[in-house]
Amino acid sequence: MRLPDFSAWTWLVIAIVAEVIATSALRASDGFTRLAPSAIVVVGYGIAFYGLSLTLRSLPVGIVYAVWSGVGIVLITLVAMALYRQVPDLPAVLGLGLIVAGVVVLNLFSKMQAH
Repeated sequence: MRLPDFSAWTWLVIAIVAEVIATSALRASDGFTRLAPSAIVVVGYGIAFYGLSLTLRSLPVGIVYAVWSGVGIVLITLVAMALYRQVPDLPAVLGLGLIVAGVVVLNLFSKMQAH
């Protein structure tokens, strides 16, 4: 079965979403003692790393990892707020803002080129 030939950025979005789902299920797996959430973790991380590997075919690893981790951190925080009522305090919000700012600066002003 041949997978669709998406752009690198599309694969990165797929990878990030899969990673966020897997990380959210990781908490619900209760140390891998619950089957369904544990299966979601394994499949989610598999999809995430596969998508990430396809992204790295054409985009620089520094940019990819900055976007992957920055967007992932923010999305995981939002999921934790919605599902687990884990509300970040002011220092956490400021730190998240700095992470987002760093990702924006890398993408808008960096001279790193795709290989």
